Amino acid sequence: MIKSTKRIAGFSALALGIILSTTGISAVTQASAAPVHIKVWAWYPNMKEVVDIFNASHSDVQVDWTNAGAGGAEYTKLKTCIKAKKGCPDVAMIEFQTLPTFAILKPFVDMGKYGASNKDGRYAAWAWAQSTQGTQVNAIPVDGGPMAMLYRKDLFAANNIKVPTTWAEYATAAAAIKKVNPDQFIGTYGNDPGWVTGLMWQGGCFPYKYNMTVSAANLGIKLNQASCKKVLSYWGDLVTSKAVDDKSFWATDTGKGYDTDKYWTWVAAGWTPGYLTGQLTDKTLGKWAVAPTPQWTAGADAQGDWGGSSFTVINQTKQAALATKVAMELYPTQTKITKGSAWDIGLNSAFLYPLVTKVESNPEFANYSYKIFADQKVNPIYIHASQKLGAFQWTPIQDFIYSTLGDETTLAINGKAAWSSVLDTVQSKVVAYATKQGFKVSQ
Repeated sequence: MIKSTKRIAGFSALALGIILSTTGISAVTQASAAPVHIKVWAWYPNMKEVVDIFNASHSDVQVDWTNAGAGGAEYTKLKTCIKAKKGCPDVAMIEFQTLPTFAILKPFVDMGKYGASNKDGRYAAWAWAQSTQGTQVNAIPVDGGPMAMLYRKDLFAANNIKVPTTWAEYATAAAAIKKVNPDQFIGTYGNDPGWVTGLMWQGGCFPYKYNMTVSAANLGIKLNQASCKKVLSYWGDLVTSKAVDDKSFWATDTGKGYDTDKYWTWVAAGWTPGYLTGQLTDKTLGKWAVAPTPQWTAGADAQGDWGGSSFTVINQTKQAALATKVAMELYPTQTKITKGSAWDIGLNSAFLYPLVTKVESNPEFANYSYKIFADQKVNPIYIHASQKLGAFQWTPIQDFIYSTLGDETTLAINGKAAWSSVLDTVQSKVVAYATKQGFKVSQ
């Protein structure tokens, strides 16, 4: 969901002119010079429109955009060009959990040298912490996924079932829904490792410790600690008792299930209202609402995040200052979401959740109405969740952790492994892998 005052990331136009003059290049020559082209890899929805807006409003720099694939598809190409030391874009979109995986290869320009800073609170604090490495700025936060609970307000009301505010109440509601209709569920366990990690985060599970500025070789992993097991065992019990379904969030039938009363809730990210809108027909549009994520302790205010991405500048660039400018200004800081601006597209067409604080706190964003929620203004719930998020660390082997967690959970779903043993198995396999990769692992 996710525009726009102009900012120059490294130099002001005046300063740039002075520098050029002192090197023998006149301001007139600079003004008449062809714009510099910056190559960008990104997979955000409606990215072409955003690039067109940037190019139309900048004469000094133009963006050449390529969709090199989403997530892993792009990352494979990016790792190849980093290792080859040629062929990389100037700017690359990378998810937060994957930043350490790339950082260990040392491919990033320190954008702090070219004006990137959070001294003015420009970006959400939790996201900025994941984008930096000591004093080095590796990434510019763009979008995130603070979590809340989407639910069918009409079904809860019609059947006199309390909308859950705690996870205990969620389990109680799940059982009550099965009595209403055995073919309906309070939700599905989507077996998405990012989603599970967001719920673990919300449950007080912080399994990773990694700080490259202290040591690139030391890695803390404790996935089978009590706070992590609490979350996975809870969902395992619901799946085993068939109180929740076990279908992927992204299966076609699951999307239909949100529109046919099969699923009553989805604890999901700030970008999911946009996704869900595309799954619904007039049958259920306006019947959904949003509530805070259920808490493990009544009255608590713990939050989790599912997803989020950033722009990085790769050190193969010959134009670090302009590449930083692009990374900062494709989705810029702005106090008003102007129609036809990048953030207008990002919020209203791509459905990004903004991590630029002036956009996040903008009344236009807070008051935005989604057809699926009728008159409810839901974004303040997500804004509160984002502002309550604390620090969370990732590892340089996050892709292996995610794939292992997904594989072992699939075995549990299919009755081939005990839910209670999943995280012990994942912990063992991850530690063995990390050790083989040369990390000194603490548990």
